[in-house]
Parts: sequence; structure tokens; C-alpha cells
Amino acid sequence: MGKPIAWFDLTSKDAAKSRAFYSDIFDWKIDVDPQMNYGMVDTGAGEGIPGGIGQADGSGSAALVMYIVVDDAEATLKQVEAQGGERVMPPYDIPGIGVMATFKDPDGLQVGLWQR
Repeated sequence: MGKPIAWFDLTSKDAAKSRAFYSDIFDWKIDVDPQMNYGMVDTGAGEGIPGGIGQADGSGSAALVMYIVVDDAEATLKQVEAQGGERVMPPYDIPGIGVMATFKDPDGLQVGLWQR
């Protein structure tokens, strides 16, 4: 059985500006946690992939990462590495959400894993 894309994560050089941009254009409702500077997106559409918009890390580079549901994040990262990908963020637990990790594919694109 295939693995669905279950989440998007948009990181921006100016998260507040990006949240306003997407909210104004697409009429998204974005609930911001000021402590994390991360906004949970509610598209109001009742369909599609949920996600959030946050501040880019210290490098300042913006990114859009999709998260793919997997049964075992660590095992999947080992497969990624065996196929020429690169581990970026090892599996980490988000209480109540699951385990997440990220990797770069052979072209250097960052992709996320979500072990529910």
C-alpha cells in the first residue's frame, strides 16, 4: 500500500509576512503560537493536506517540505541513505503527534517523514 502525503510545512524568511500573504490570497485562517512563531493553517476547504507556516532557521532559507506517512521513520531513513539520499533531521518525538524526521533526496530536495 502506498504512503500518503499528510502535512506541509512552509518556512519563511519572514513568517508573519508569509502568513499574511497566504491568508489574504487564499482566505486561510492561521492560528499562530507566538512562542514557536508557527501558524497552523486551516484552509476552510474541508479537503486537502493540512500544514503550517513558520520562521526559517538561522540559515534564513525558505522551504516547503511535504511529510509522508511511514510505519517506521528510522527504518525509512536507512532506506533513503541506501538509495543515495541524506539524513537531515533524525527521528524526534512530538507528543500527541508522533515521530518526525527529514531527509534530502538525491537531488537535494528536503522531504519529511511522519510516523503517526
